[in-house]
Amino acid sequence: MATSTISPKPEHVPDHLVFDFDIYNDPRIGEDVQGTYAATLEHLPDIFWTRQNGGHWMVKGFDVIGEVVRDPEHFSVREMQIPRVENPPFFIPLSLDPPDNLPYRQAMIPMFGPVAIKALEPRIRELAGQLIDKVTASGACDFQADVSKLFPVMVFMELMGMDLSRLQEFRRLAEGFFETENDSAELARLSGLIMGVLTELIAEKRANPDGKLMSHFITVDIGGRQMNEDEILAMSFVLFLGGMDTVTNVTGFAYQQLAQMPDVQKRLADDPGQIPAFVDEAIRLFGVVSTPRLVVKDRQIGDVLFRDGDMVLNVLCLGSRDPKRYEAANAFNMDRKKVAHLTFSSGPHLCVGHVLGRTELRILTEEWFKRIPSFEATPGRPHHFRVGTVMALETLPLQWQAA
Repeated sequence: MATSTISPKPEHVPDHLVFDFDIYNDPRIGEDVQGTYAATLEHLPDIFWTRQNGGHWMVKGFDVIGEVVRDPEHFSVREMQIPRVENPPFFIPLSLDPPDNLPYRQAMIPMFGPVAIKALEPRIRELAGQLIDKVTASGACDFQADVSKLFPVMVFMELMGMDLSRLQEFRRLAEGFFETENDSAELARLSGLIMGVLTELIAEKRANPDGKLMSHFITVDIGGRQMNEDEILAMSFVLFLGGMDTVTNVTGFAYQQLAQMPDVQKRLADDPGQIPAFVDEAIRLFGVVSTPRLVVKDRQIGDVLFRDGDMVLNVLCLGSRDPKRYEAANAFNMDRKKVAHLTFSSGPHLCVGHVLGRTELRILTEEWFKRIPSFEATPGRPHHFRVGTVMALETLPLQWQAA
């Protein structure tokens, strides 16, 4: 990972809004990534400037994040790398502002809506059970390596019609991409490898369509035409990375928390009907994605002037822990009334896969508690983690009393 350097403060940034925070390497962030993030930035304004990583704004308040992500006229998604890089990667629909992103989102929605995901639930449950059965009798596992890094990837590959025997290969590509997200040369190399995998898959599905997601992309109508190969690749690239990484990380942080709460474990084991409430609170509390924006037109919000060319990072996990919006915002409380949060973002770039992600965490937890009703973190074993625009828990050693 590249080392951050301090950049000069632009003239339009007031001195009182400067707080140097390194999103990739700040030493104040610990295993409780979101909690220590919130504590480190607790006393700062909802918008502040850091001179690290090329210099950029950071936005952490729920309401202000909403203003930014719902305003594509001033805050564009066409560049989403911090620091900025030459020839930034182009994702569909992620790198398109409205209305250009809408036809592509509409092409995705039928395959990610509640009806489609409900039909997939038996297979999702089968995959979850297979993974958990492999570790149950041992009384211990690295939850990330043995379960959380595999399960969402298997589900995504099933959805796309990919060969499950290549699971570890695909997982390593996604991990490598996020581990080097501020290294432009390595990004380009890994992007090329991922595009190669997806190009092979397109060719395979053109020859042997199977009705799954990639076959759908090849044939779906967008505005009276079919997508060309570049469009299919750009759209599949986003789903590849999201399917391989985001759910993995939310799940890992959720189970790190759950391992510390034997009372909650007992509630879930005794009454699986409470698992959806656990899922809601875990998703609120353990968001992992921060969404960058490029300012393309000057905009004033409060005492902050966003200038054309500024980069902005919306820290979604902190928006979902905003104490102005949530009582005891950093506490895990599954009895909390269901409230809106920002883990899946908001507005024109609301995560298309939010129904699938929630379903995966619910089913995995249902199957886990059928087999492992009580567990704890293995004492003395560190939980390695990664920060950046996507946060990750790399290891989570757990133990339990085997039957």
